[in-house]
Amino acid sequence: MLKSDYTAIENYMTECMNDSAHDREHVYRVLYGAMDIAKSESGVDLDILTAACLLHDIGRAEQFADPKLCHAEVGSEKAYRFLLKLGWSEERAKRVRDCVKTHRFRSGCPPESIEAKILFDSDKLDVSGAIGIARTLFYKGQVGEPLYRLDLDGTVSDGAQDTEPSFFREYKFKLENLYDKFFTTRGKELAEGRRRAAVDFYNSLLSEVRSEYETGKELLERVIENDNGK
Repeated sequence: MLKSDYTAIENYMTECMNDSAHDREHVYRVLYGAMDIAKSESGVDLDILTAACLLHDIGRAEQFADPKLCHAEVGSEKAYRFLLKLGWSEERAKRVRDCVKTHRFRSGCPPESIEAKILFDSDKLDVSGAIGIARTLFYKGQVGEPLYRLDLDGTVSDGAQDTEPSFFREYKFKLENLYDKFFTTRGKELAEGRRRAAVDFYNSLLSEVRSEYETGKELLERVIENDNGK
């Protein structure tokens, strides 16, 4: 890729990114991870992959403003139009568009090209392990969602059966289940190396908050009983 093209794409990405959990450093980590994964794959067009990695989250602002929108779909069209203006051919701009459109974990549109699969894996890699926990907590705080919910009996839910959003629900719904979703051998290998950090954090946090509720509620009930008996 020409340096002028890289700089133009990078600058456009920077203009579009204003989400703390999906900031430009997330984009760079995805790009760097993709470069690592690409070394183990054949037939990769690195120009397509680089552009797709840089542009994969440029639709985040639109989705944040209107949650009904899909940032992957919005971003794919923005990327396509931008690359055409930059002078890319329609065929190559479409290939980048397809990569961006299919990178989302919850999408019903799976990646098909090797570049799209690498982008998908590298993006998922950045939500695995400790970095995935940190980014998820960042995002949950940004949108005002709690760490956990309570069951009907007042105990702290582990998130598995929750219908309302929380960090624990996101862990059980997404973070815990992404490790068998990778398309490339290298992507899965990298993610597995990070897995234990995420598991240990979730289990420790769940144990700590449940212990606080169990012990604290019992002690509080004793205080209330004593007070009422005066």
